[in-house]
Amino acid sequence: MQIEIRGMERLSFRERQVVALKETGQSNEKVAKRLGLSAATVATLYNRAKNKGYEVVLIIAGDPLGVFGDDEEDES
Repeated sequence: MQIEIRGMERLSFRERQVVALKETGQSNEKVAKRLGLSAATVATLYNRAKNKGYEVVLIIAGDPLGVFGDDEEDES
């Protein structure tokens, strides 16, 4: 799986780091520890990034979720 952040050019380097980690489900505390920041700073950076606007796109190779399968319709 890959993550793409569209509109990333509007974000600072730190905001990009925070967004990448937060959008993969990590808590403020976990992100703070990893980046050497306080949880409050992480929250501030994340909110600033959201206000600037960006879009996260997940790129998943193949069909690991098993939702696409065959093109044949179910005959039930």
